[in-house]
Amino acid sequence: MSKKMIKPGPDLLAQVNQAFLDYGYGGLSMVTLAKTCGFTQRALYYYFGNKEEAFRAVIAWRHVEDVGLAFEAGRAVRAKRGGALDIIATILDVRYGETRRRLTHSPHTVELNAEAFKRCRDLMITSAVTFQNDLETLILDLEASRLLKLNGRFTAAQVAQALADGGRAVNQALPPIAREDFTARYRQMTAMVLYGCAAMPRRK
Repeated sequence: MSKKMIKPGPDLLAQVNQAFLDYGYGGLSMVTLAKTCGFTQRALYYYFGNKEEAFRAVIAWRHVEDVGLAFEAGRAVRAKRGGALDIIATILDVRYGETRRRLTHSPHTVELNAEAFKRCRDLMITSAVTFQNDLETLILDLEASRLLKLNGRFTAAQVAQALADGGRAVNQALPPIAREDFTARYRQMTAMVLYGCAAMPRRK
């Protein structure tokens, strides 16, 4: 008879997240993870069947957490009468920037990023689709509120896709962006997508 798993709470997930940041994926064993979280190894197995399950649980939790905080931050900017650029750039900065700022403190950034793409791609795709749908809804709402006017060349879904693609591209930029420069880069990218950066030349 298999044991019943217990759903980990945010406090435990935060401890697990920090353990991966401190030790990396390859350097973290379930024994070390249990000690770091203040559990016996046996007790930890009631929450996670193995290290990969723990890693996936953290990735899933972080994605939901960051998206929630991102839109909350966007609502706060809007309440202060911020414009569409301010609102969307803030959302992208929290959604994508917080992940990168956390990782820049870890000596295992490259490894953890690679492991996330290797072991959590399905979770990342699900999160990306949900976030892009939420962005599309926001863009339509901003247009209805006359904070933004689409020019008709692209749909709200296409704009949302471009913004999300841009946010992910900022995170993977080469050479890497300094953690203090992420906010400005998300805003720059948002402005480029929303308002364009070039005009089509007239043909003679």
